[in-house]
Amino acid sequence: MSHVSHLLERAESGDPRAAADLLPLVYDELRRIAARQMAKEPRGHTLQPTALVHEAWLRLGADQQAPWQDRAYFLGAAAEAMRRILLERARRKLRPKHGGGQDHEPFDETGIQPPAKDETVLQVNDALDRLTTDNPEMARIVKLRFFAGLSNEETAVLLGVNERTVRRKWELAKVYLYDTIQGVH
Repeated sequence: MSHVSHLLERAESGDPRAAADLLPLVYDELRRIAARQMAKEPRGHTLQPTALVHEAWLRLGADQQAPWQDRAYFLGAAAEAMRRILLERARRKLRPKHGGGQDHEPFDETGIQPPAKDETVLQVNDALDRLTTDNPEMARIVKLRFFAGLSNEETAVLLGVNERTVRRKWELAKVYLYDTIQGVH
């Protein structure tokens, strides 16, 4: 990944070719993050991982990339962009014009449709926003672990901390998020 770091540095210094060279190198990793995000979506959603990656890439600045501090910062920003795209879709689906959160009748003979998770997505987002304010480091761990799908070990390497620290803060963050959603905080 030193080549990726080098390209991130070049992009930060204003090299317009660096961003174009960066996408092919990180595409598979971004696609993996997107696939993990899409696996959490209810059955029948229409957004595909490839479309999510492309939309996130555009939001990250496409060929005019913003300055990235390092690989962890870039992956965190990509995961955050994907999270925001999915949140916007969830909010849109909850608008009255789009059914206002009402269950949609599937157009098949079985009639079995899992409940939509759009409200849950919005609750998790609100709790994560609160965690970001209260403890930015724990929020970054949540974004890398949950939204980017990285392991404790990968997260520790990217953040430059001990794996035990990541594991401990990940557990605390999950409790914090749960309590916040339940109205304890």
